[in-house]
Amino acid sequence: MAKKPRTGCLPFRRRRPLGPLGHVLVLGLGKSGQAVVRYCQGLLGDRVESITVAGGVPCEDSRVFAADRAAPQVEFSFDQDEVCGAFDLCIASPGIPPSSSLYRSAQSASTEVVSEVEFAWREDNGASLWIAVTGTNGKSTTTALIAHILNANGQKARAVGNIGDTCLDAVREGAADVYVTEVSSYQLASTRDFAPDIAVLLNITPDHLSWHGNYEAYVAAKTKVFENLPGVPAAFAILNAADAGVFPVVEHFRAQTIEQRGFHYIAIGSPGSISAPLDGADECAFVRDRAMCWSYPSGETTFGSVDDLKIKGAHNVVNALSAALCATLFGAPPEEVAAALRAFAPLEHRIEPCGTVGGVVCYNDSKATNVDATVKALAAFGDERPIVLLGGEDKGTDLAALVCATEQYARAAVCFGAAGPRFLEAFAHSALPHFGAVALEDAFDTALDHASPGDIVILSPACASFDAFDDFEHRGRAFKALVSRRAHERGA
Repeated sequence: MAKKPRTGCLPFRRRRPLGPLGHVLVLGLGKSGQAVVRYCQGLLGDRVESITVAGGVPCEDSRVFAADRAAPQVEFSFDQDEVCGAFDLCIASPGIPPSSSLYRSAQSASTEVVSEVEFAWREDNGASLWIAVTGTNGKSTTTALIAHILNANGQKARAVGNIGDTCLDAVREGAADVYVTEVSSYQLASTRDFAPDIAVLLNITPDHLSWHGNYEAYVAAKTKVFENLPGVPAAFAILNAADAGVFPVVEHFRAQTIEQRGFHYIAIGSPGSISAPLDGADECAFVRDRAMCWSYPSGETTFGSVDDLKIKGAHNVVNALSAALCATLFGAPPEEVAAALRAFAPLEHRIEPCGTVGGVVCYNDSKATNVDATVKALAAFGDERPIVLLGGEDKGTDLAALVCATEQYARAAVCFGAAGPRFLEAFAHSALPHFGAVALEDAFDTALDHASPGDIVILSPACASFDAFDDFEHRGRAFKALVSRRAHERGA
């Protein structure tokens, strides 16, 4: 029988014994690689015999870290194409694709290769509950929202993974009843035993294909989050059935009995719509008369109105429903869930209001690094029709859906950066006003020149940021600084 909404304490977890790790190889020395080195150095002479770090392409931060962490039984190297030796365990950073010679040589030299997420989950030794959130878009908002609701309910939850601290740093520090983990396809691809108590799949659209090799491998990595749920008592999967990329997974689960599947699942919406429950699903979440509803075999629960959410767009309704379901399954009363949903504000760089210039309202959506994220952002404004800034480092994805959505939801488009010429070419036959610009500042000024008081300008680039910025956060903060500067020059 499926779970009812429950309240009370989190269930007792039996700790797993932690065995020796032996000779450890660390691939990559970014954020997750540094976390692994810090953790394993604390185990030298006990569970760890040696640490070998293949740091990849060096940067100032990684070289400084290596110098600070130099010690006996710890070896650092950079710029290598392969590793030699024999290792009991390799922890690979997400930036190193399995197709690379470095990764393949590590596989040959190591008993097993896992991601930092997998390693952290093992090292937690079963003491805490885990929620894993994945999908092409919306992971950070949903992860932060789940932790926000649980903490508002008095539970010790921590948002980790691609948001906030690494999983391993959080596990090392302890003091969390629940780890809410944002997991990427990169991280999931190198998991083996990782088994969260709840796994959430928000959406799947083509992204990171050069890393995975093809779309099928990308989907396989995303859906790997469900692989070990049958071994977890009372595990749940939460899936967005309204998403075309996720629905085949829902169909697969729906065709199985609970005995065949080994866990329960909740389908959010039905194909193409979050407003209709999915027939034949274990349980359903959907929107009815603007209320967020959860229907289960013994009844129904609501989590308030979509109109009370501060986060914009239909995609954020899915995020809110996913978070509400997770929190309620972990003991948060529905009325407290609804109150926490109402209080949650947009995350930085995710359709984030960032000021006005001459009466033009500006939004920072720098996290929209792919076409699907930008399409969702534009749709969130409905009839308000923003002027959108598009461009950055080109991922080479098909732009037809972007052009179509921009024509449907936007007032104009300004294309900039390295991707600007190809984006402009995609709009060549469009009746929508579209303009070119060299860089982000030029693009923003062009948008302001074509905007009137009351209009909206949004940076939602549908591209990576690396043509001009360190990452999407750097780009977003640069945009917000630009908005502030223009407001000072021209007035708010």
